[in-house]
Amino acid sequence: MRVFVWILAALAIGASGPATAHDYKLGSITISHPWARATTIKVTGAFVTLRNNGTEADRLVSVSSPAAARVELHVSEMKDGVASMHKLDGIEIGAGKTVTLKPGSYHIMLMGLRFPVKKGFKIPMTLRFEKAGMINIEADVAGPGAMKPDH
Repeated sequence: MRVFVWILAALAIGASGPATAHDYKLGSITISHPWARATTIKVTGAFVTLRNNGTEADRLVSVSSPAAARVELHVSEMKDGVASMHKLDGIEIGAGKTVTLKPGSYHIMLMGLRFPVKKGFKIPMTLRFEKAGMINIEADVAGPGAMKPDH
């Protein structure tokens, strides 16, 4: 029941206006421009830019969302002209470095979506970092097949 209420709240917030970029800060980590693709199927990708302003490396180790039954970190790669996608156990963000999760590279896979994800909605997610801890964010939903966030 609690997940259902959270999903309804996210839908209400998302339906209230156009998508806008959000930045979040957790310790030395800055999380910029979280976004996802609209879809009518049970899976979508989410993307974000992670900046480590600290003096030690950190790792994004997991993501969760009440909007999906399962959330995984993935990387897409092209090898010998063949595209493939692999599950990761974390994404390292070196000290003073920026890692951009984007289509065709590192990304967040939301699987078993509990509702169709439409442009203009916001998807609540919790990011967990090895050192910085956990933070709740919202990913703005761009159009289907988008290659960058809508601003």
